[in-house]
Amino acid sequence: MHDMQKRRSIMSGLGATIAAFALGSKTAAAQTPAARFQPVRHQQDAWLDAIAGKHRTFIDASTPRGAGEAMLYANNLYEANKSGYSMPENDIVVVACLRHFATPFAYSNAIWAKYGKAMSTLIEFADPKTKQAPSTNLLNSAAYGMTLPNLGNTIDAVVKRGTRFAVCDMATHFFAGQLAMSGGNADAIYKELVANLIPNSHMVAAGVVAVNRAQEYGYTLLTTL
Repeated sequence: MHDMQKRRSIMSGLGATIAAFALGSKTAAAQTPAARFQPVRHQQDAWLDAIAGKHRTFIDASTPRGAGEAMLYANNLYEANKSGYSMPENDIVVVACLRHFATPFAYSNAIWAKYGKAMSTLIEFADPKTKQAPSTNLLNSAAYGMTLPNLGNTIDAVVKRGTRFAVCDMATHFFAGQLAMSGGNADAIYKELVANLIPNSHMVAAGVVAVNRAQEYGYTLLTTL
């Protein structure tokens, strides 16, 4: 009887030891921090990391109004960093993404002269002076002042200061298809649009994807209306 009690005592102690070990293992596992998320890098996005500078901003524009504001905000970023921090323009990295209905403003005057009426209808945008469809890219004209949301800050002006543009390839295919419905070949029109982009432009698979990738590369996101 004495031996039986002794064996029960040993087994009880062993069980307690195993339980304590298991509990300790679970506690240690719970206290071990999970590995920090690291996004996968893709060669298609390497251009975002190749631009030298000390601060990075990515402006997301998806409407005609937003496209104009993108030019205004880009200018303001250079101006405020210069006046408030004494930083030169080449320290400030600005990428403006023209996607969705802002995409046509990534096309040159030649495209607007040829397809302006159709694009104006598609994005519901008219010349504020004539109330007609534009035949030029109005965001590259300083003559409109306060009547457009860029407040006279042109594409060429912000390009001169260093602004780059991410242009939505998915939207470009969409507009090519829509323009072809009035006569023409969608593939040929797509190639025409790509060949007539504003300066410092980079085609991206989709603007929404570029918004994601830019933040993974350390850009601060600035959205427009």
